[in-house]
Amino acid sequence: MSGCPGLFYQTSARDGILSRIRVPGGILTSQQFRVIADLADELGTGYTNITNRANLQIRAIRTEIPAKFLRVLQDIGIASAVPEVDHLRNIMGSPTSGIDLYELIDTRPLISKLDHYITTHPELAPLSPKFSVAFDGGGSVSIGERSNDIALTAVMVDNNVYFRLKLNLGTSLFEPFIDTDILLKPEECVEVVGALAQVYLQHLTLEIGNTIPHRKSRQPRFWEILNNLGIERFLQKVERHLPYPLRRFSVKSSHTQIKEEYRDIGCNVYSKYQHIGVHPQRHKGLSYIGVVVPVGRLNTLQIRGLADIAETYANATLRLTPWQNLLISDIPQQWIPKIQSKIENLGLHWSATNIRSALVACAGNTGCASSATDTKNHALALAQYLDDRVILDQPINIHFTGCEKSCAQHSRSDIALVGFNIEDKGEVVEGYKVCVGDGDSHEKFGRELYGWVSFTELPSLLERMLQIYMAERDASNTSFGEFVNQYVIADLQRLFDK
Repeated sequence: MSGCPGLFYQTSARDGILSRIRVPGGILTSQQFRVIADLADELGTGYTNITNRANLQIRAIRTEIPAKFLRVLQDIGIASAVPEVDHLRNIMGSPTSGIDLYELIDTRPLISKLDHYITTHPELAPLSPKFSVAFDGGGSVSIGERSNDIALTAVMVDNNVYFRLKLNLGTSLFEPFIDTDILLKPEECVEVVGALAQVYLQHLTLEIGNTIPHRKSRQPRFWEILNNLGIERFLQKVERHLPYPLRRFSVKSSHTQIKEEYRDIGCNVYSKYQHIGVHPQRHKGLSYIGVVVPVGRLNTLQIRGLADIAETYANATLRLTPWQNLLISDIPQQWIPKIQSKIENLGLHWSATNIRSALVACAGNTGCASSATDTKNHALALAQYLDDRVILDQPINIHFTGCEKSCAQHSRSDIALVGFNIEDKGEVVEGYKVCVGDGDSHEKFGRELYGWVSFTELPSLLERMLQIYMAERDASNTSFGEFVNQYVIADLQRLFDK
């Protein structure tokens, strides 16, 4: 069975049926948000989860979604009109598309066009459920390096915007892409993605007539086909599906300057968290506010409250992020304090220095059979413990994962907590391996600092680590990752154990 749930078929999890709602580009209207709340209340347990692809998941559903509900979701533009392609991964885009001060191009029209292409071409149904595409418009909130098969990243060449085509070779979790040296005009992007998908389809070892595509046990991934054929041969086959040759442009061999995507804001760790807090938009007098959603979980009271805020004080739009938070955009400046207060009244937050701003957790053992630990509840308990004990002045990414799969976050974190169990006096004890900073290419979660810490001991250990980091760092803008990378593990252990 596919590891990618959808709306039109059952996916069982430990806590019941799991349903995923694709949200192309992560953008929802307040009306759509409310209908999702109704669905979570009527069929689930009254909450949703924002995923690392800016989807929404409804967990613990007690029965299959009735046809009448699916029709409502289709009518309001949430569910695909072609159920056969609903299993495909969400199209990713920056949550600040169209409002970012620094973006080179608004990618929302391209995302809509690609989604329309997918949902009107049922012949794409045999694609692997993990087939994935991202558009990065070159703004301050980048998703260009997020894990996808195909990344289209905006660049400026001779005062014209193009998209650089990057393909995932599956060779590294943290540096997966190869630059093809191909530049695409914006109007070519969807056609080229379609051609890439067609070549991929032609080489899938799949007996379409004997299988249900979204329930197939294992299909070759895009990067496997790419590696088997070789990039040049693959791209030659792609060109046969196009009415024009692909435009090659090697930066190394050209004197023309390419202006890369906007990346750096103040040269500090905050550049990674421009999706949190209050930020000016490109539209004069308007701002967006990034809302911290602790471990990505929203109850239906919060969903409806956020929909009310977006309707009353903004433009009735909510933007989900792949960091499992969300934005409310187009807010006149005079309403910012009131919105901040209302967000806090919902039990949510809006500051990048809140301990929850970069706290990530997978589903945990209450919902996933692969997880050894109750990651989401442990993460929330840790945040509550640290609230009054540690005052941060910059975000620290703490990642709880219940197993080695790292479903919730595909990038390295400041602190990674990898769950596993031990038996102590006949009882199973939940605990974590603690990893920090960067490691070599073989160290998926960074360098191992402690091999086993029970959860009961974990909050006080992290409190000590964070307090020592705040006291011992050389400068206030030194990130936790930069701080720990200055030490060998033995010295770091002595520092944190003193």
